[in-house]
Amino acid sequence: MSIYDYTVKARKGATLNLADLKGKVLLIVNTATGCGFTPQYEALENLYEKYHDQGFEILDFPCNQFGHQAPGDESEIHEFCTAKYQTQFDQLAKIDVNGDGEEPLYTFLKQAQPDEKVEGMKNKAAMAMIAKISNTCKKPNDIKWNFTKFLMDREGNVVKRFNPTSDPASFEADIAALI
Repeated sequence: MSIYDYTVKARKGATLNLADLKGKVLLIVNTATGCGFTPQYEALENLYEKYHDQGFEILDFPCNQFGHQAPGDESEIHEFCTAKYQTQFDQLAKIDVNGDGEEPLYTFLKQAQPDEKVEGMKNKAAMAMIAKISNTCKKPNDIKWNFTKFLMDREGNVVKRFNPTSDPASFEADIAALI
């Protein structure tokens, strides 16, 4: 299996065949509009604006599994992101990333890149606190919280996994290297 074998639900009932994104560098993120990490949308949009014309796409999957921090419907989430952060990349359908109902794409991503490196005392402390309150994280490679990010190269290989505390600006060099 590769990432290109998956089809996901887009907003408004549409579907997105990931094979249509062959040849692009992808960043896949599970997001929430009411999370302490929500301001990362600004850095995500900055990366999107800078690299989109060179073949970079962001796949934004709202997820309400962590503290119920993505409570709105897909239209409300999209409206929030475009109004507050001027996002131009589209949000896809709301999904689960862990558990019995998890999106199959996320099962693939977690198997392909099970570990997320956490650097710095502040980030380690934040992730330790998250571990205590995350009740959907049952397996070692499960998504710990909102704003876990997966980076794919142009061939669809999962190159890196970034934890929720990783500011998207901190891995811009990784994206640039794949572009």
